[in-house]
Order: sequence, then structure tokens, then C-alpha cells
Amino acid sequence: MAALFPFEIHTPYRKFYSDSVECIIVQLVDGEIGVYANHMFFTAPTLAGIVRIKDNKGVWKNFFATEGVLEVKGHKSVLLVDAAELPEEIDRDRAIEEKKRAEDIINNGGGLKFEIDKAEVSRARAEARLRAWELRAEKTG
Repeated sequence: MAALFPFEIHTPYRKFYSDSVECIIVQLVDGEIGVYANHMFFTAPTLAGIVRIKDNKGVWKNFFATEGVLEVKGHKSVLLVDAAELPEEIDRDRAIEEKKRAEDIINNGGGLKFEIDKAEVSRARAEARLRAWELRAEKTG
């Protein structure tokens, strides 16, 4: 059995996840990272996307999380995000609409740079939600 470490995901509204895990995989702004027990301490910004967790039974679980901050310390690791969802909690139709709205702004131009930048972030978040929704029935192990 691999070494376990405490991991939590917090949103402003709830403690989304809290358990001992074998591994977490998140998307940092400069690439994907896997964290195991006794990992070097660090704090880094994360992108919206799939958070993969190998739980204390060795089963992989997938979640969606918005942009945030991952803090890895000796006593536990914590991911702080604005929102986190189980794949089955995701409203697929809403994510599709969000992606369409964002693509309209990006493709039709005419908007200010900050509006286009905001739309690109919104599109990436919607695409990540849709990927998470597609993983809802996937059994990995």
C-alpha cells in the first residue's frame, strides 16, 4: 500500500472533499502535476479542469474545479477554489450554453480585449465541465 496523506478541497461555500489520499493530479498554470505523500512543499495557482484523486482504496475519482490555489505542506495538502463539482452535479446544458456564449464573443470580435480574455477563460471552464461530465460514468482503477 502506498503512503497516504490528508487532502482537502475547499470552496467559499463548503468543504467539498476531505480524506486521506494516495495521489492527486491537478492542472497548474504551467503544466499538470501529480502529488504524492512527502512531496516537496509548494503553493501554486491552478487552472479550471479535472482534479484526479487516487483515494485510500486505490480508486481514481474525478472532479471539476475552477481556478484556484494548491498548497502542499507536510501535514496536508489543500486546494482552494471558487467552485468544485462532482461530475454528476454538472448541468451539461448550462455548460454547453456557457461555451456557446463565450465562443460568440471570441469569434465575433468587436469586444474589448478584457471581454475576449474573460470569454476565453469562460470557454475553458465550460470545456472542463463538459469533460468532467463525460467522465461521470467512467470507472478507473
